[in-house]
Amino acid sequence: MGGAVSAGEDNDELIDNLKEAHYIRSELVEQAFRAVDRADYYLEEFRNSAYKDLAWRHGNIHLSAPCIYSEVMEALDLQPGLSFLNLGSGTGYLSTMVGLILGPFGVNHGVELHSDVIDYAYQRLDIFIKTSDSFDRFEFCEPSFVAGNCLEITPESRQYDRVYCGAGVQREHEDYMKNLLKVGGILVLPLEEKLTKITRTGHNTWETKKIIAVSFAPLVLPKNRDTDKSKIVPLPAMFEVRPLQDLARIAIRHTLKMTALQPTRLRSERGGARSGARARPKRRRTCRRADSLLLANRHAFVSRTIPRKHTDDGCDRSETDEEAEEEEGVVERRVDLTGEEVGRESRPDTPVNLLRERILGLPLPEPLKMYLLYYRQK
Repeated sequence: MGGAVSAGEDNDELIDNLKEAHYIRSELVEQAFRAVDRADYYLEEFRNSAYKDLAWRHGNIHLSAPCIYSEVMEALDLQPGLSFLNLGSGTGYLSTMVGLILGPFGVNHGVELHSDVIDYAYQRLDIFIKTSDSFDRFEFCEPSFVAGNCLEITPESRQYDRVYCGAGVQREHEDYMKNLLKVGGILVLPLEEKLTKITRTGHNTWETKKIIAVSFAPLVLPKNRDTDKSKIVPLPAMFEVRPLQDLARIAIRHTLKMTALQPTRLRSERGGARSGARARPKRRRTCRRADSLLLANRHAFVSRTIPRKHTDDGCDRSETDEEAEEEEGVVERRVDLTGEEVGRESRPDTPVNLLRERILGLPLPEPLKMYLLYYRQK
C-alpha cells in the first residue's frame, strides 16, 4: 500500500510531498513527521528506500506507507495529555511521533505480537532519545511496549482516549476494538479494507467515518482462542506514580525552554513598538505556532517546541523561508545611508540547541547535567 506521492531525497522532502498532496494537513502532525526521520527505523541496507511512499517489510519488521501514517495521525486528532494505545506497534515509529504531541504527562502504550520487534523498537527509541536533535525541541511521552496478541486484552480493565490498530480488522472484532475506547475517544483502524475513524460519542453510541481504501494484513488470531488457555496481555500501568527526580527533570527542562524564549519575545515586542508609528504594508505570510495547553493533575503546562525566528507580526519563520522570499524579491530590507544593510541578525553556520547550551552552562555537577540531558550524546 502506498505510492500516492513522489519519493523524497530526504525526510523533509518526503513531508513536503505529503503536504502538497494534502495527506498532512495540520501543523502538529507536520512537526512530528519532520522531527522523526523515517530512515532511522529501517535496517541500514534498506535505508535508500525509506523516503518512498511505500510500505516496507523485512521478516517481522514492518512499516506502513507514509501516506497511511499521515492519514492515521490526522484522524487521531492528538492533543497533549491524552492516553494512546497502538495495537501492532511494530518499530515504534508511529508511537514516537505520537509521543512528541502527547507531552510528558500523556500515556503512550504499544502492544506487539513479536518479541524481536519489541527489542528492535526499543533500540530505535534509545537512538532517538540519545542522538536526535528533535528530542530537545519537544516535551516527550516515551512509549512503552509489551508483547502479546492485541485480541487478548481485557477491554473492561483499560480504556484509552486514542487507539490505533495496524492490522486488518473484520466485523466480528469491531465491538472488541470499540470497547477499548473511553467516551469521547477516537479509534482508527483498517476495517474491511477501509481505513476507518470511529468516535465514541456515548456509552453505547458511535460515529463512523470511512477515510481511504487500504490493504492490510489481517489480525493474527490467538492460538488458544477455542480453549480457556488464552494469555491475557499485561498492559503497562496507566498512571503510575513517577519518581520526584523524574518530575523535577521535566519541570527544570520546561522552565529552561521558557526562559530561553524570553529574549526572543522581548526583541519581537520592542521591534513591534518601534514600527508602530509607521505602518508597513502587510504581506501574506504563513504563521506557524506550536503552543498547546497541557492539563495534568489540575496544573496547566505550556508545551512549545523551540521556535524559529520571530518577526514583528508574531509569525515564526525559518531561514529557508527568508531565503525563498529573497529569491522572489519580496523581503523588505532596511539600509543605512551608506547602503549597508542593518537590523538583520548574523546567521549561525549550524543550528543552536538552546536547551542543551543552557543546561551545560548551569553551575551543577556534571552527573546532574547529564541527567537533565537524558545522557544524550550530542
